Amino acid sequence: MPDSTETGERLIAPVPRVAIQAFCETPDVAAAIETAAADRRMQKAHIKVQAGGGAAAVESYRHAPTPNVIVLEAQRGGKEAFLAHLDALAEFCDAGTKVVVIGHVNDVLFYRDLMRRGVSEYLMAPVEVIDVVRAVSDLFNAPGAEPVGRTVAVIGAKGGVGASTVAHNLAWAFSRTYSTATVIVDLDIAFGTAGLDFNQDPAQGVAEAIFAPDRLDANFVDRLLSKCSDNLSLLAAPAMLDRTCDLSEMSVDGLVDILRATTPCVVLDMPHLWTAWARRTLVSADEIVIVATPDLASLRNTKNLYDLLKANRPNDRKPRVIVNQAGVPKRPEISAAEFAKAIGTDLAGVISFDAPLFGTAANNGQMIAELQPSAKAAESFAEIAGAIIGRVEAKRNRGASLLEPLITKFVGRKAS
Repeated sequence: MPDSTETGERLIAPVPRVAIQAFCETPDVAAAIETAAADRRMQKAHIKVQAGGGAAAVESYRHAPTPNVIVLEAQRGGKEAFLAHLDALAEFCDAGTKVVVIGHVNDVLFYRDLMRRGVSEYLMAPVEVIDVVRAVSDLFNAPGAEPVGRTVAVIGAKGGVGASTVAHNLAWAFSRTYSTATVIVDLDIAFGTAGLDFNQDPAQGVAEAIFAPDRLDANFVDRLLSKCSDNLSLLAAPAMLDRTCDLSEMSVDGLVDILRATTPCVVLDMPHLWTAWARRTLVSADEIVIVATPDLASLRNTKNLYDLLKANRPNDRKPRVIVNQAGVPKRPEISAAEFAKAIGTDLAGVISFDAPLFGTAANNGQMIAELQPSAKAAESFAEIAGAIIGRVEAKRNRGASLLEPLITKFVGRKAS
């Protein structure tokens, strides 16, 4: 199923701004490459798919420069002819052009012939869309390089649902419970609360990174980070109204690329707005968390968001939905089961309403797990964070192992 393509094993890095041309022999391979071109990780690449295989590629590049990547399909039974086309193509290939071959035979000798001719990758047909994306991505990421960081975008289904609170507590769980270096990026430039929630008042933050793209590099971003703990840093929002935030569609791309190249986990605290850049940032994230409250407006907006993001990310895990502020006294609410059924997915978590706990944490500039580690909400944040990064909370496992002998003894006693 689509959401199994990006589990905790290895994330696929976005493909840089390159030109890719594919020469296919069969409709199935052409369709797979065309579908891969629409994947979020390929959005910077320019991809052209045409028919003809190796022969067409040779004719195309006799008098034209070659692109960054050439994808060739080799038909079954035509190995010698295909190798001859590769040899002819080598005469016209520009330095640095990479070649990916999609073949229909599992032949070691054919594979070795391809490698000797400098082919970068060989894929066996039929190919899945995600195989194409992964193969192209790997061409531009050195073997043995550090794994790319995971981006987690958190957005509220409507204003006031506590999406920022959820984002910050999840980030705390990533960094503290699972010892994962994490950066919070507060993208609500005018009204962000990350600085308040972590009791930080940095002089610089996310605005300097976004509004000065010409200065953007890893060292500059590092200087803008405010340290919250050993494993947690913050790019705070200025929360000032001296300028508007009419950002271009790709204004956040450079910042996210730098952070994911240097940090294992990047939490994007998204504002509640719908602009070109917000949509692009959401669609481009590795994980999406939608935060809602158990009411009709939240349900409608969550359903709209969920369906749109699922449709635009067919090769990714489906967005996770968290119901926050559940159980407010005397308030009519949609039950968790009904909420999940209406959206068409299981809920990632339900956070119960606890006004004294959350209010005190906000006023103190603390996370829930700092203020009351044993609170149910703190356990919920840890469980959800563990699910997102594919890890199980060690404390919970230890507790289970300690109880097992007692449970076994009790069950045995009742049986006797």
